Amino acid sequence: MSDSIDDPIAGTAQWLALRKFTDARIALGAAGISQPTGAQLDFQLAHARARDAVHLPLDIDALKPALQAAWPHAGPPLLLHSAAANRNVYLQRPDLGRRLDAPSRALLTDRDDGNRRCDLAIVVADGLSSHAIAQNAAPFLAALHLQLAAEAWMLAPLAIVQQGRVAVGDEVGELLGAKIVVVLIGERPGLSAPDSMGIYMTWAPRVGLTDERRNCISNVRPAGLDYVQAAARLHYLLRQAQLRQLSGVALKDETSQDDVLPGGGGPAFLL
Repeated sequence: MSDSIDDPIAGTAQWLALRKFTDARIALGAAGISQPTGAQLDFQLAHARARDAVHLPLDIDALKPALQAAWPHAGPPLLLHSAAANRNVYLQRPDLGRRLDAPSRALLTDRDDGNRRCDLAIVVADGLSSHAIAQNAAPFLAALHLQLAAEAWMLAPLAIVQQGRVAVGDEVGELLGAKIVVVLIGERPGLSAPDSMGIYMTWAPRVGLTDERRNCISNVRPAGLDYVQAAARLHYLLRQAQLRQLSGVALKDETSQDDVLPGGGGPAFLL
């Protein structure tokens, strides 16, 4: 029984040239009426990694100093939690992942900095892949820091939200008095990408906004959109949001890749 991916009986040889363009499972070959053993084992490994990414708890002790080193000018990170008490509740009740729990709201409303307003609040949430945040959040923030260093941005303290979904950033940004909130969140794992981080930006955040008010930069990871390019894209969006006082579907990417990205090429990632 053949286990080769170029088995002419399996009819896959014509697909082999396309494999270099995608991580999708194409041209796997066949062994009789089944997948080859190697392809089946690869699938099982990818599925296990995706499940681990969803269920692995965010390691706050390791993440906090890494984020503080990458984003040092905003003080120690605030540790918050959504209204979803644990992972099982988070997966079954998306609405609870979009709101803060009572102690977290009290921490933001009772802070001792005079509740001053700020230009930008950054929220880091585990989402559906804590692995993505552990791997990508700190190096991305370091790249963004370089983009913003020469500009006068009034920054809120960095916020880390456990069991958080994208919309939880609206409540954090509102309570911090931020003009713009940016949420870094672990994306739903795919079988070839358990480590993708998404970035969502919203002008004038407040509870109750819908997704049409957000701009998204997706697939931020070493094998996807790299940190420097993602930071350059977000920097452009931040400047345009401040200038036009809007975000979401009303804010389009109006630059060419070469205007924004060093050595840029390929299609834009903006919604």
